[in-house]
Amino acid sequence: MILHQFYILILLLALTPPSSSHKHALLSPSLLPRGGSSITPPQTTNQQQQLDDQEGLEQKIESYNKLLKYRSDQQLLYQLRSTYLSELLASRGLPLPTVLGVSTVDGERPAERVNWDCALSTVDDPKTCLYSFDAEPNTKVLAPLGTQQYISLRALNRLRRTDPLKVEPMWHSQYAILTSWFADSSEYSLMQHVGMKGFFVSSMLNGRMVLRSVLIGVILTALVVFMPLIERVIGRVLVSAPFWSQWNTWGRIARAGFPLKLLLGQLAWKGVAGLYFKLEEGVRDYFVDLECEILEQSVPLTVGVEVEEEVEVDESADSDDEEEYDEDEY
Repeated sequence: MILHQFYILILLLALTPPSSSHKHALLSPSLLPRGGSSITPPQTTNQQQQLDDQEGLEQKIESYNKLLKYRSDQQLLYQLRSTYLSELLASRGLPLPTVLGVSTVDGERPAERVNWDCALSTVDDPKTCLYSFDAEPNTKVLAPLGTQQYISLRALNRLRRTDPLKVEPMWHSQYAILTSWFADSSEYSLMQHVGMKGFFVSSMLNGRMVLRSVLIGVILTALVVFMPLIERVIGRVLVSAPFWSQWNTWGRIARAGFPLKLLLGQLAWKGVAGLYFKLEEGVRDYFVDLECEILEQSVPLTVGVEVEEEVEVDESADSDDEEEYDEDEY
């Protein structure tokens, strides 16, 4: 049985034709070069064409870069020559711009005057604030016209009274906020809405000497009015037993030399001056808060739902007046 299978396998191998690759390997000699040979197979036509195209593209790019550099250099030389010619002609009196005339020091670029928009920050429609991130509900906020860079009206007024140099940098010194919104000569001034009370408070705060003079005048008036009472109190203290019981303490100061009395007088004056300046700052803070309240009440809204409601109310009132006028005519 095994011998029979072996015969069948030999018969199948004898009848199977050899493959073409095997036949080619048997009939043709090897095309591989011998050991040590430096001969490489020739490149095809497509590869040579690709190399030629790549070399041509590189040459075009190189020539384009040279042309671009030449034109840039010529443009720069043209600008330098025109600048030199402008400077020369301007030195002879011709009205031409010069380098010095168009140059501006960084940070000294003039800010533009701008109008303002006023909105109301509410719980349903909150507004951001450049000073405190979020404005308080039911407070007014201002922004340059056409922008959304809002700041609380109270914060803006307090900042311009305490540190005015920090106001315009809030908008990167792009807008002349102080001269546009708070100067009396500006057409966009907020102070045109405050009335007589606001004008008086603003006049008190515009100059420290005004407030200081008024405060000193009030203090002197109070001293004159209450002088009889003050004299009576001082007289009672000078003849009182508790005062003279401390003779051993203040008697040494009374018998001391002039330099010590002068030093004690200077210390007393510094103490009184410190109390006065604290009083002045307190009064100034009170007037600043009062001015903020006046601005909050008087500055009109220009954007928001509240403005639309006010316009509708005004229109309805005008229509009612017209109807009443027509009825009276009939």
